[in-house]
Amino acid sequence: MKKKVLIVQPIHESGMKVFDDRFEVKVAPDPSVETVKREIKGVEGVVVRTAPFTREIIAAADSLKVIARHGVGVDNIDVLAATERGILVVNTPDANAVSVAEHTITAIGALAKRLLSMDLATRRGEWEVRNEYKAVDLDGKVLGLVGLGRIGTMVAKKAAAAFNMRVIAYDPYVRPETAAENNITLYSDLDRIFQEADIVSLHTPLTPETRGLVNEERLALMKASAFLINFSRGGVVDEDALYKALKNGLIAGAALDVFEEEPPPHNHPLFELDNVLLSPHSAALTKECVVRMATGAAQGVVDVLTGKRPQYVVNPEVLQEK
Repeated sequence: MKKKVLIVQPIHESGMKVFDDRFEVKVAPDPSVETVKREIKGVEGVVVRTAPFTREIIAAADSLKVIARHGVGVDNIDVLAATERGILVVNTPDANAVSVAEHTITAIGALAKRLLSMDLATRRGEWEVRNEYKAVDLDGKVLGLVGLGRIGTMVAKKAAAAFNMRVIAYDPYVRPETAAENNITLYSDLDRIFQEADIVSLHTPLTPETRGLVNEERLALMKASAFLINFSRGGVVDEDALYKALKNGLIAGAALDVFEEEPPPHNHPLFELDNVLLSPHSAALTKECVVRMATGAAQGVVDVLTGKRPQYVVNPEVLQEK
């Protein structure tokens, strides 16, 4: 009997090729909860991208052994429900680090040099915009990182190498010695990051502790010349508070790749502002990265269903119980 695998949302063909003739692979007609509940019957392995994989879906599964996240964050998967059922959750934490770090550095440069507004002004024939002198140099500026995992550490290295920036960071799970090895000064007080940094870049998972982490109070701590970068998860930032801070000039600008609601409504208040750079949760969606995520997620499913230990496990306690 072939092992059944469900792909909740289409993945790159290179990922599909990881499954050999031992597997029967199907792609869900759509990623809605009701459809996935219907399609999950008899399925042993799942690959999920950004669609919700809820307790309700997990309860409907009768054969499920592994859920593979096509990416890093697992906030769209009910990991607790999976763990209670003895279902492994795996992900691909190495796949997107380079892509998101590059996207972050690119956004920092674009904000500092006002590339978007300069481009638009030039197209409108507003040549004298060159004399507003709003662009700034990044040399010697302070980059503050919230989250110092794979992506945050890579951003730190690239910022120092490309822009000679000094890097400070907050991450309660990282030892100061580890940060120091990468020329990063680790702070135990999160508010100091917002007070001292010229650019604050968020690289933290969405958890009950990080939801709304960037609120009105923390935005008020930032310099009027500072930029906020959020390429982590939308819920980490209070978007209403950010809109007010940007509109009222409390901070100079922001770049967002993620939103509280995705896709955001077409009349989202941030869309009216010219000091915010937006992208559609696409920082990791480079040609190279989608291959790495697809093949990594698929391999995680194959490993579990063929009795091998997968490389990256989100809930290792399930393995300990077996």
